[in-house]
Amino acid sequence: MTRSLPRYTAADLEYLNTVTFSNITNDDAVALGLCAIEVIQEWKLNLAVEIVVNDDVLFKAKLKDTNRDNDLWLTGKSAVAVRFKEPSLLVKLRHLEAGSPFENRADIDHGKFKAHGGSIPLRVGDDVVGTITMSGEPDALDHEAAAEALARFSRGREAAPGHTRSPGE
Repeated sequence: MTRSLPRYTAADLEYLNTVTFSNITNDDAVALGLCAIEVIQEWKLNLAVEIVVNDDVLFKAKLKDTNRDNDLWLTGKSAVAVRFKEPSLLVKLRHLEAGSPFENRADIDHGKFKAHGGSIPLRVGDDVVGTITMSGEPDALDHEAAAEALARFSRGREAAPGHTRSPGE
């Protein structure tokens, strides 16, 4: 790891709940994945990335020494982002800030749901249609890289039809 660990509060991440698109195509998923690869390589990170749209894995890459062990984390973080319709790190932080860690919830299958940073919902209008998810570094860094990839992708779509809002707008 070559980057310092970012620190977040739930309030810091709520803007990601406003990032929407009018559509996300297969080609968009690949473009987002390539933005993720760019971030991973520029930041010299050890990450796997997966883009899922409509329950279909449209892009997946494992860089450096990530491997099949990351698959459980990619799937589990994505499951949290889809179920709660918020970034997986935001779900974790909301629970911690409320004084009840996610891992203490008895109503959750913790083998399936991983409330650790790295997965951000992809929205078409008000609907979560997929996720961008990263795994391999500490979870705050997984989140930071996914958010940066989404920001770069969103900026690239600003002039494109269907762009609604990009991160930080």
